[in-house]
Amino acid sequence: MKYNCLIVDDEKVLADSTAEYFNLFGVSTFAVYSPDGCRKFFNDNTAELILLDINLGDGSGFGLCKELRERTNIPILFISARTSDDDKIVALNIGGDDYIQKPYSLGFLLAKVKAVLKRYGQTACALYSDGRLSVNFEAKQVKVNGGAVRLTALEFRLLSYLMENKGRVISKKELFEKVWEDKFTGDGTLNVHIRRLREIIEVNPNEPQYIITVWGDGYKFKGDGE
Repeated sequence: MKYNCLIVDDEKVLADSTAEYFNLFGVSTFAVYSPDGCRKFFNDNTAELILLDINLGDGSGFGLCKELRERTNIPILFISARTSDDDKIVALNIGGDDYIQKPYSLGFLLAKVKAVLKRYGQTACALYSDGRLSVNFEAKQVKVNGGAVRLTALEFRLLSYLMENKGRVISKKELFEKVWEDKFTGDGTLNVHIRRLREIIEVNPNEPQYIITVWGDGYKFKGDGE
């Protein structure tokens, strides 16, 4: 069965009430309470987005995220009561697409989930290829030197936006608003994602040829022929 959202949280009452609330508002949602429950879910079902708690009773949410990233690029939103910036950085580095603090209102969380579902449901029917880097925007596939590489949903969204605006300098403010749809996203979050993309697609991340920093202004994607 296909669901919009899968919730993985060992707080059963909270997970069930959140799933029930989402279903009432048209976001088909299923809840599981452990990493094993998540694995079993994907044996017979699909989801467009995962809400993943960091503190799972029988396993780390971080570990489960790494496992999921081995087989899917769908958006993973971490939910946690932790406030440490280190946790947020780890979450982004291992493949999380956002970090949401508990406690949260169900209305806020529903709006966030709907925005993410809408954002990643929009695909561009186009292909980029320069002999080394190729991107299929519709299939959300990226290859470097003919080999497939794995990006998180947010990393793909960021790369796509840069490529769609190839040759144009894009300010950090515009990236926050158009990619994250949040003008209050911090520089640190953007820097982590830019660094991750460079490590994946550049020959030398310290001397990038694709994602160029324009000091004081922002970034631009330098494509074939420029």
